[in-house]
Amino acid sequence: MKKFLLWFIGIIAVLVALLYVFNVDYLLKAVRVVYLHGKTTAYLDDYTHFDNRVVKSGTPQPWPQAAGYNKVPGTKRLEDTHKELGTVAYLIIKNDSIWHESYYDGYGADSKSNSFSMAKSVVSAAMFKAIEEGKIKSLDQKVGDYFPEFSKGLAARLTVGDLSSMATGMDWDEAYSSAFSITTRAYFGEELEKTMLGIAITHEPGQAFEYKSGATQLLAMVVVKATGQHLADYVSDKFWKPMGADHEALWQLDHEDGIEKAYCCLGSNARDFARFGKLFEHNGKWNGKQILDSVDVAKMVTPRFANAPQYGYGWWLNNYLGKKMYYMRGHLGQFVIVIPQDNIIIVRLGHTKGLQTETDPHSNDFYVYVDEAYKMLGKLKPKEGKGNGLALTKK
Repeated sequence: MKKFLLWFIGIIAVLVALLYVFNVDYLLKAVRVVYLHGKTTAYLDDYTHFDNRVVKSGTPQPWPQAAGYNKVPGTKRLEDTHKELGTVAYLIIKNDSIWHESYYDGYGADSKSNSFSMAKSVVSAAMFKAIEEGKIKSLDQKVGDYFPEFSKGLAARLTVGDLSSMATGMDWDEAYSSAFSITTRAYFGEELEKTMLGIAITHEPGQAFEYKSGATQLLAMVVVKATGQHLADYVSDKFWKPMGADHEALWQLDHEDGIEKAYCCLGSNARDFARFGKLFEHNGKWNGKQILDSVDVAKMVTPRFANAPQYGYGWWLNNYLGKKMYYMRGHLGQFVIVIPQDNIIIVRLGHTKGLQTETDPHSNDFYVYVDEAYKMLGKLKPKEGKGNGLALTKK
C-alpha cells in the first residue's frame, strides 16, 4: 500500500509539472472550482472562488411595486420551464414598476449571481460613455492607439467599434466546454491581459458579425486605458451609482488586484441587472437625467450588419410578436429583455439555458419567457406566440 501511495503521488506530481511545462496550469483552478464542486461548467455563484473588485453603489433607488404586484401567478408552461431549466429569478417590470417576481432554489431579491455575458452590454455602454466624455475619439478609434500589439497587419485596422459589434477577425475559440480553448484559459487563468495581447487578428476586421468573448475583454482594456480607472470603478461612477442600485456588485478578476473578466462575471441580482433594461428603455435617461446619450442607445440596439440582424453593439436584438425587442444575454440563460413598445422588462436568471439551434440565434427559452409574460399580463391569447410545445433542451 505504501508503494502504491508513493507511486500515485509521483504520478500526480508529474501531471501537475506537465501542466506548468505546457502552460495550461489554469486547468488546476478549473478542476478545483468546477469539477470538485460537482459542476461541469462555470456556474451562478462561482464568484466566491475568484478575486473580485467591488462595483460600488450609492444612494439606493428601490423599484416601486405595481398595483397588481404578484397577483397573477406564473403560467403552467412558465413554471414547468423554471423547473426544467433551473430558474432562480424571474421578473416582469411594467411601466417601471415590478409587476411580478419569483425566486427559486434558495435565491432571493438580494442574492448575487453571475451575469456571464450580460456584462458585454455593460462594457459596450461604458465604451459609448467614454466616447461621450471625449476619452475615446469615436467608434473608429484604432485599438492599436492603446495597445501597440495591435498596430501591425490586419490588427492595425481593428477599431473599438469592431470590438463592440463583434466584427474583429479575431482568432478566438468560443468553446465553453473545451478544457484547452482560449475561453477556458481566459476564465480560469491568472494572466488575462497577457493572454489578450497575444491574440492574433486573422481576417479583415469590420466586415461581419462573429461572436467572440475576447472582443469584449479587449474593449474593456481599452476603456480602462482611456479613462484611467478600473472598469468596476468607471461602471460604478457612470451607471451603478446614478441608477441607484440597491447593492454593490462584484466583478471577477483574473487574480488579486488584477483586471476584470469583462466579457462576463459581474455578480449582482435580478433587480439591479434590470436597471440597465430601464435605462435603455428610456433611451439613456434615468428618472429625468440623461446618463447615456439617446443617439448612442439607438446605435447599440440597431444591427450593424444587414445579414446579422440579431446583434447591435453589445446587445442582442429580436423582432418578435411584431415588436422590437433587445436584450442582454449570458451563459446558462441569463436575460434582461427590453420591449420598449409596451414598457416591459423581463429578467430571467438561472442554471440552464434552453435549446439553441443553428437556424435561430435566439434560444427557445427566450420565447417562453416573453410569451408567458404577455399571457400573464393578459396581452396574448393562450395559443399565440411560440412558447407552447417548444422543446427546451435536447432529448
